[in-house]
Amino acid sequence: MNSRIFTIARNTFREAVRDRVLYNLIAFALLMVGAAILVGQISIGIERLVVLNLGLSAVSLFGMLIAIFIGIGLVSKEIDKRTLYTVLSRPVRRWEFIVGKYLGLAGTLVVNTVLMTVGVFGALYYVSHKLDKLDGWVLVAVYFIVLQFLIITALTLLFSSFSTTIMSAVFAFALFIIGSFAEDLRGFAGMTPGIAGWLAKGAAYAVPNLSALNVIAAVAHGEPVAGQLILFNTIYSMLYAAAALSGAVIIFDRRNLK
Repeated sequence: MNSRIFTIARNTFREAVRDRVLYNLIAFALLMVGAAILVGQISIGIERLVVLNLGLSAVSLFGMLIAIFIGIGLVSKEIDKRTLYTVLSRPVRRWEFIVGKYLGLAGTLVVNTVLMTVGVFGALYYVSHKLDKLDGWVLVAVYFIVLQFLIITALTLLFSSFSTTIMSAVFAFALFIIGSFAEDLRGFAGMTPGIAGWLAKGAAYAVPNLSALNVIAAVAHGEPVAGQLILFNTIYSMLYAAAALSGAVIIFDRRNLK
C-alpha cells in the first residue's frame, strides 16, 4: 500500500515539476521578490519591513495559485487522458490514488516554497547586509504558509472530486479569500443577532481560518510568534486538511467514472 501511494505521489511530483504554469508562477514570484528589493531601497529605514512583507506575500499568493491551478487538474486530467482507468485497473484503490496525488502536490509546494524562501532571505540580506536572530521568525511565517497550502490543496482535491475544473477553481479561490478574512467574519457573526447570526457563525467556523495562519506582518515587525499558536495552528491545519481529504476520498470512491 505504501509503495503504491509513494509511486503515485512521485509521478504527481514529476508531472507538476514539468508543468509550465509552475515555472511561470515561480518566475513571477521571484520577480516580486526583486521588486521588494527595489521598493526597499527606495523606502529609507524600512527596507527589512518592505522586503519581508512583499516577499512573503508573494510566496503565499503564488504558492496558493500553484496549489489551485495544478490541484484542480490532478483528477480531471487523469480522467480526460483516460490514464486513470489504467491506474485503477491495477491493484490500486481509489483512496490510494487521491492520497498519492495529494502528497505529490504537497511535496511540490514544499520544494517550491523552500526555493522562494531562499530568494526572500537573499533579498533580505541584500538590503540589510546581515541576518540576525529576529529573521529566524521568518521560518515560522513560511511554515504557516505551508500549512495554508496543505489546507487549500486538500480542498481543491475535494472540489475536483465532484465538480468541473472551472468550478473547482472558483470554489477554491472563494474559500481562500473568505478564509483570509475568517477572523473578521467571526467577529461579524458575533454581532449579528438571531438566526442570521447563527448561520453566519456556522459559516465562519466551516471555512478554513487562514487569517490565523498569516503572521507575515508580525514577523516583518520583528515580533516573536507564541509557541502555543504554532502548536494550535499545526493541529488545526492537519485536522482540517485531513477532513477535506477524507471528503475527497469518500466522494471519489462513490463517483461513477464510466
